[in-house]
Amino acid sequence: MVTASELLAVWEKGIDRAMFERALLLLEAVSGESRENLAELTIGQRDLRLLELREMLFGRALPCLTACPACHEPLELNLDSDDLRVAEETRPGQARHTLAIDGLTLEYRLPDSFDLSAASSAADRHNAREIVLGRCLLAACDGADEVAYTALPPKVLDALASAMAEADPQSHLELALTCPACGQNWSTVFDIVSYLWSEIQNWAMRTLREVYLLASAFGWREADILALSPLRRQLYLQSAGA
Repeated sequence: MVTASELLAVWEKGIDRAMFERALLLLEAVSGESRENLAELTIGQRDLRLLELREMLFGRALPCLTACPACHEPLELNLDSDDLRVAEETRPGQARHTLAIDGLTLEYRLPDSFDLSAASSAADRHNAREIVLGRCLLAACDGADEVAYTALPPKVLDALASAMAEADPQSHLELALTCPACGQNWSTVFDIVSYLWSEIQNWAMRTLREVYLLASAFGWREADILALSPLRRQLYLQSAGA
């Protein structure tokens, strides 16, 4: 179990990092595994671990607020972590997969955090996708002839992207929603990395304020305050009139 002090340290280190780096920082803090090993997890494997971490930190209930794209009616969702767990972690992350399409045979692996890092400097989402697909495509053959990635038609690349998503369903969670006001149906992607980081951000700001108030009231050190349980901190804050 990660302590309050450790979680604050991870949050502070991740403030100026990209989302995929924040995910690795969190998993590194709780697992004890090396950054390199964690980065080799497929995105679905990574997200499954983050979902388990979120459950450990904040519980199974995941409240969400969105809005209808048609009438802009607010919609409150009460998700459960079990509803978002669509796969079990499997090893190895670098397993080879095969796709046959239009006479071509493609061999590929699933994207990992190294791929996201390589794509992070892309000018736009399309270029980022091309970088990831190019890195994950291991071989493309037309019979006995090898075909270069740059020679593959858009239809084949789209099929490759779809096959990757189907092979790693935890990496792309879509929620089917219906507006209770106007009946509009739509889907939205649930991203555990940004959701969890937003919660940690809010928790960190609340915790730092509690540390400030208790240190001001009693002269305690930050480490001693963070060692207290959340309940005891709240009771001391009430005693201090905060």
